[in-house]
Amino acid sequence: MRQAGVPVRFGMRLRQLEISAGRVTGGVFDHEGSTRRVASRLGVVLATGGVGHHAALRAQLAPAGVSPRTLRPQSFEGNRGEGLDAAPRAGARLERHPGDFFWQPVSLAPRAGGEPGLFPHLYLDRAKPGLIAVDADGRRFVDESASYHHFVEALLARMRPGASTPPAWLVCDAAFVRAYGLGTDPARHARERAAAARGIGLSVLAHDIDALAARLGIDARTLAATVARHNRHAEAGEDPDFGKGSTELGRFNGDAAHAPNPCLGPIAQPPFCALAVWPGEAASSAGLATDADGAVLDTDGQPIAGLYACGNDMASIMRGAYPGPGITLGPAIVFGWRIARHVARRNPHTPSSQR
Repeated sequence: MRQAGVPVRFGMRLRQLEISAGRVTGGVFDHEGSTRRVASRLGVVLATGGVGHHAALRAQLAPAGVSPRTLRPQSFEGNRGEGLDAAPRAGARLERHPGDFFWQPVSLAPRAGGEPGLFPHLYLDRAKPGLIAVDADGRRFVDESASYHHFVEALLARMRPGASTPPAWLVCDAAFVRAYGLGTDPARHARERAAAARGIGLSVLAHDIDALAARLGIDARTLAATVARHNRHAEAGEDPDFGKGSTELGRFNGDAAHAPNPCLGPIAQPPFCALAVWPGEAASSAGLATDADGAVLDTDGQPIAGLYACGNDMASIMRGAYPGPGITLGPAIVFGWRIARHVARRNPHTPSSQR
């Protein structure tokens, strides 16, 4: 951008879009304690990062019965959904989908000098042999090796309405952590945690399953029965309950050296470990309705002159489905390109340096 002569301005926060004669002509920004207006000759492209930490939007889009306090946005803390806030006030339509977010299970991670960060559990631990995920009642609810998006979908379906406590736990033993790691605990360096560590979501250790259940607030008999059933099936290498290790994705992310199932192993060697996991919002599927050229549509389905959107501000073309990684980055690049082409076609006599 600098090589192309584009001015890069920092500390700019969008307050509202400016409209003249039915056309979006620029924006009003908060900048270093003052108000700044930026005019646009050919159009405004919203690419502010989607819902982010906009509390009202997150509450509006949260799955039914799920407290927004349990949803952990993974975007930059300064992303406050300004594009999705400003555009509807200019007549734009917010498009919702059967699933308004793309999900990843996350645990809390220590961070020096501030609030804990988030660790996304994508593939490093969930699919490995010797780990199960249990809900707040101590029961398994999912194939732990499934896509991170589908893992959280299953988790949301089991969450207690309005709950604000950890909705699920990854359970394993210390041998697992030494072999594969767990969250921010690296492999081969399983560290014992004080019970107080549970308060910020770090791993909890106990000398037996009953003691672990007590620390997690789970019924001991239920958790013990869940672990025992898992261990019996792990010996046979089959998971009749959820099919862990039965898919190509699961086996790929498992341990190829472990037989008979690269994703199934016993939880048997004390101490035993548990790590709280939460539904993490990797990105939003809901966003501004647009046409095939990225032009933002109004509530009647007509393009708003001079207003475009791409990236997470634009409603995802996946409409809440998650076929695989890259479904946010790919469309962001494609529609950024289509917007530029559309503007160029509509303004053929404007020098490229002024578009």
